[in-house]
Amino acid sequence: MTKKVVYLFREGRADMKFLLGGKGANLAEMTRSRLPVPPGFTISTEACSSFFAANETLTEDTMGQVRAAIRQLETETGKRLGDSQNPLLVSVRSGSVFSMPGMMDTILNLGLNDETAEGLAKLTRNPRFAYDCYRRFIQMFGDVVLGVDYYHFEQIIHSRKEAQGYKQDTEMSAEDWKWVIGQFKSLIREKTKKEFPQDPEHQLKQSIIAVFQSWNNQRAQIYRKIHKIPDHLGTAVNIQMMVFGNMGDDSGTGVAFTRNPSTGEKELYGEFLMNAQGEDVVAGVRTPQPIARLKQQMPAVYQQFQEICNLLEQHYHDMQDIEFTVERGQLYILQTRAGKRTAQAAVKIAVNMVEEGIIDRDQALMRVDPDQLNQMLHRRLDPEAKLTVIAKGLPASPGAASGKIVFDADRAEKCAHDGTPVILVRPETTPEDIHGILAAQGILTSRGGMTSHAAVVARGMGKACICGCEQLEIDLRKKEVAIGELLLREGDLISIDGSTGQVIQGEVPLIDPELSAEFKQLLDWADQVRTLQVRANADNPEDSAKARELGAEGIGLCRTEHMFMEAGRVPIVQQMILAETRDERLQALQKLLPMQKEDFKGIFEVMAGLPVNIRLLDPPLHEFLPNIEDLLVELTKMQMDEQSDRTELIRKEALLRKVRSLHEFNPMLGHRGCRLGLIYPEIYKMQAEAIFLAAAECLKQGIQVEPEIMIPLVGHVNELRQMRELVDQAAEEVQLKTGCTIPYTVGTMIEVPRAALTAGEIAEEADFFSFGTNDLTQTTFGYSRDDAEGKFLHTYVENKILPDNPFITLDTEGVGQLVRMGVEQGRMKKPGLKTGICGEHGGEKRSIQFCHEVDLNYVSCSPFRVPLARLSAAQAVIRARSGQSQKEMQLS
Repeated sequence: MTKKVVYLFREGRADMKFLLGGKGANLAEMTRSRLPVPPGFTISTEACSSFFAANETLTEDTMGQVRAAIRQLETETGKRLGDSQNPLLVSVRSGSVFSMPGMMDTILNLGLNDETAEGLAKLTRNPRFAYDCYRRFIQMFGDVVLGVDYYHFEQIIHSRKEAQGYKQDTEMSAEDWKWVIGQFKSLIREKTKKEFPQDPEHQLKQSIIAVFQSWNNQRAQIYRKIHKIPDHLGTAVNIQMMVFGNMGDDSGTGVAFTRNPSTGEKELYGEFLMNAQGEDVVAGVRTPQPIARLKQQMPAVYQQFQEICNLLEQHYHDMQDIEFTVERGQLYILQTRAGKRTAQAAVKIAVNMVEEGIIDRDQALMRVDPDQLNQMLHRRLDPEAKLTVIAKGLPASPGAASGKIVFDADRAEKCAHDGTPVILVRPETTPEDIHGILAAQGILTSRGGMTSHAAVVARGMGKACICGCEQLEIDLRKKEVAIGELLLREGDLISIDGSTGQVIQGEVPLIDPELSAEFKQLLDWADQVRTLQVRANADNPEDSAKARELGAEGIGLCRTEHMFMEAGRVPIVQQMILAETRDERLQALQKLLPMQKEDFKGIFEVMAGLPVNIRLLDPPLHEFLPNIEDLLVELTKMQMDEQSDRTELIRKEALLRKVRSLHEFNPMLGHRGCRLGLIYPEIYKMQAEAIFLAAAECLKQGIQVEPEIMIPLVGHVNELRQMRELVDQAAEEVQLKTGCTIPYTVGTMIEVPRAALTAGEIAEEADFFSFGTNDLTQTTFGYSRDDAEGKFLHTYVENKILPDNPFITLDTEGVGQLVRMGVEQGRMKKPGLKTGICGEHGGEKRSIQFCHEVDLNYVSCSPFRVPLARLSAAQAVIRARSGQSQKEMQLS
């Protein structure tokens, strides 16, 4: 039996999203709800998979089902494909499972040829409309299917407008469009050595193939990588009867959101264009009007549209992004989907919908992507700064950014790679610019509205964006932009405020954001649901205070080496390292002791009784000394200079000898961590003493403390046993000296495979395990993080050798199994063993899901990722209730 791959809209449902794509499933659902949807059918994602499996061949079986569906469509509409008297015209659009706006290809007005265009002109008594549609079809088909660059077609239109003295496309007459069509055909003949195809069925087959192929175009691949959309899903293709917004002043097209996608306010938000087709709005070719003006121009249509918007939002329980067309006063809905929104809007909409009774709290928590919360922590313009506002456009995506002007996406990407912040300035962006949008700090366009490509993509990425800034006169060839009398060139500094639409000359100071009431409410709900504690990685009181402000429940990693690296301390640290005897080393350590004590005391005061996990010195000593190559150059110059200070020369020579003696071929696996403490126990003894002295002072001041002392890089239980004895001895001495009973625990960082494999033995000496997944990933894979990420990891991920960068997302099948084993063996030996994670993975949502599944007590991450971790931990609980695992997250 032939497998069904083509579904009429009336045959589908919303829950068939993976088969029909998001667009097809929603068109089917709206058709079933009897909304005014132009009829059509969907070619499934399974057909796309078969297409690629057959070396990009559209099978005769699939085309047979397409022809049958076209016959059904002809019966339903009373029109026929290729009929010169009453032609059926269709659109051919992509429809992936997850929304990918503008990333794949679309063709409108398919079915037009020389005869049907003439027939359409007679049928509608509107030749200008008919030939406008025909030139649009030739232009889109020529670009998407035949590979003739869109730019060449635009140049022909521009030359005709210039010759006739027109400013807008709407001024072009039927005769003008006929002339353009003739030029388009000549262009295609010249570029492809073939005539433009006149057979509608041939047009249809080639268009379906082109849309399937667009699944693998560069911009779609980049978008999928950014948003972690699996490559194997493929796209559906939607074939739908055309309705026309370019039939005159009683027609139009637009895009609207049921709530404001920038702020989340409950208001109809969008834009429309009279006498236009859909791509005119989203492409930013013409700057549209606000949707509110539709109420004045077509009050009945506006009222009907508003009612449909409310109905769709209630039906889908989410803010909707709706495309519509008005043909001669009749409203049609072409698409609905969950609207892309800023982080601020996502949070506000989720909380407000709970208050309105549309969704419950669990749904609200699942509605916000944890990664979006980082956008809410972006900076804004300093209100005290003096601004030289040079232009104003549409506030398309909130947030502020400063950078150097660049005019093309490739340049933006190169500058960002070199560390230069840039603002991408374009007349309008296209899907091909996505890599530049990703690289830029912000985006500024002279055309387009708040639903244009630039706006939608920028909002999804949390980038500041201004669109439709018509004061800009951009010359891409000269790489300059004129704003009245002001001329700016590539490399000049500007700032943009995506919340107000202001363009500002020069660089403007940026400040931290203020968190909304809805933000705090959502995270409060998350805290009521989650079981994982969330701590922060912080090495000083300032970072600790920020972590507490953002909801951290303690410090999961305090890296003491960062304290040693302060400029004023480096000479003392070097004195300690260069010491020739233990007594000399102790003298230097005694200078560091009070500094370390004050460091710890400051953190204890901020955390006020919450646990503070302090890792004793981890890196090898050579990291505190000058680079050997720099030292050699400096020493050579001194030796060649007869005026050099002899004493300083001798000191430098001694320093070089020490650096050479400490040199290691593989420092990551060398003399560091507990190995350092075992060879130089006085270093760890000083640190432990500083911790306990700080704790004693806090206790005397009525400040509760909970220090957790962590021994790094343990691979054998004997290492931890000896280091624990040292810590316990320091505690005993300080308690005897101060008269204070200090509560503390001693544990280890599990960051080498042997520690995980022998976790049961190690647990005998440990009060807690903290999994250092950065080093555990390095030692499990055998990858040096610094080298791998720069040399081959990108290629590994690009070519699907690895599903993700394991230093960003925890490798649950390898490294994760060591974590699981460590937890299980440790708790078999010591049931109450506390376990946590403190690598970079502690602030990554899929890794946090895994941490919940293996029953860790806490995750720890950088202060600004604490809100993300709080929400992710709550979502892990909700997923567990529904039986969804970490592996299934990607398809949720």
